[in-house]
Amino acid sequence: MSIEEILDDMNELLDKASSVPFAAHKLLIDGERLRELIDDAKLNVPQEVKHAKMVEFDRDRIIKEAEAKAEKIIHEAEERAKAIFEEEAIVKEAKKRALEAVTKAKKESDAIRGATDDYVTGRFQEVETYFSQALQDVTSRKKKFEQLTQKKTDKKPKK
Repeated sequence: MSIEEILDDMNELLDKASSVPFAAHKLLIDGERLRELIDDAKLNVPQEVKHAKMVEFDRDRIIKEAEAKAEKIIHEAEERAKAIFEEEAIVKEAKKRALEAVTKAKKESDAIRGATDDYVTGRFQEVETYFSQALQDVTSRKKKFEQLTQKKTDKKPKK
């Protein structure tokens, strides 16, 4: 029998009780029956309390487990966020260094190209000067040759 049923029986016992003459607020009840119901209540209360304590214990255990899981999830999320942030920082740094390397390489390439252009231009000027002098020399020798051949033709007797 549950506590509620026992309390209902006690209520019913009170409802069926007759009033004491000249004292309407007092009742005559079956004392033996009331003692039985009180004893039953005493026996059932510990079971109800045990059940309530077990429910409370289970509730506390479930709450602690949920809190532990929540803390673990939060910790894992924080670690993941930290790792993502670090990866992002590494990627940003790598991009920055790559851009610096590309910029440096382009500057060096431009400098080398400029030096190469200057060198080639200088070499062409040297070659042009060499061939210009060689042409002048050839032209001069050709004139001398023509002059010599002209003199020889002039010295030959005319027939």
